Amino acid sequence: MSLVNLLFGCWHKNVSFPFTTRNHRRSAAAQVTGTYVVCLDCGKEFPYDWKEMKLVSAREHSPKVTAIREPAQSLAKTA
Repeated sequence: MSLVNLLFGCWHKNVSFPFTTRNHRRSAAAQVTGTYVVCLDCGKEFPYDWKEMKLVSAREHSPKVTAIREPAQSLAKTA
């Protein structure tokens, strides 16, 4: 490990070929898209979008949460 890497951390420039998992025991990175890459310098795993051919963040592929629309009066009656 170099002095620069110790001071500034890994920049994750060298990554592996994308891995696609099909089993139920997935890493956190593979749970996002099913495909992930590994940094060859530090070993950290990152979600990978095979269709876009790029690394993605977990926030980009998180399921959309829909709000439940229920009148506030009905909620007040149960309390």
